[in-house]
Amino acid sequence: MANLQIKGINNELYEELKRLAAAENRSVSQEILFLVKTYLAKKGHINKLKTPAQVLLELAGSWEDDRPAQEIIGDIKSVRKNSRKLSEGF
Repeated sequence: MANLQIKGINNELYEELKRLAAAENRSVSQEILFLVKTYLAKKGHINKLKTPAQVLLELAGSWEDDRPAQEIIGDIKSVRKNSRKLSEGF
């Protein structure tokens, strides 16, 4: 069985690992092995998940229109209705 030495762990991280291990009645080494195995088992699923940005871009969508921009803007402005409801504020 191979051995692994990890260098450069800050004290806060090590203390958190010790707390996790104690809560699960494991040694720190056993806890680290458990966490690594759990991560590797879920890694494929995690990588398939879409990021919030990807979801937003899919929802936003776009359209294709061969008309020039000024014509599209004119169409949008022509269907707008003027309203005086908020002219005096809330």
